Amino acid sequence: MHELTIASALLDEVLEAARKASLRRVIAIEVRCGEARQVVPEALQLAFEAVSASTLAAGAALSIVEVALEARCRHCHRSFRARIDNYVCPGCGQADAELVAGDDIILQSLTGDTWQDGPS
Repeated sequence: MHELTIASALLDEVLEAARKASLRRVIAIEVRCGEARQVVPEALQLAFEAVSASTLAAGAALSIVEVALEARCRHCHRSFRARIDNYVCPGCGQADAELVAGDDIILQSLTGDTWQDGPS
């Protein structure tokens, strides 16, 4: 289950961003997960709940936005929707493509309470 490793790395990013923003509690997190990473959203949710349990991100709502694989053919430069098992360009038939989307995991945003917001 690679989601546990992803959740742990995500928590590190969240806590660092929260520290920089002087947050005392993280309420919501949005993550963009590329299809190539083969993340199972439910497994990532559970893993994040486990790793964040005793942190200021405990109980934060985790929203996972899946990003489709998109490729560009290096031969004819056509952009197309790729699949994990198929990078063949529908225009020229070449299997020489560069991924342009769907291969990242990005912390898109987080929401939280600052110390100035008052007691929770």
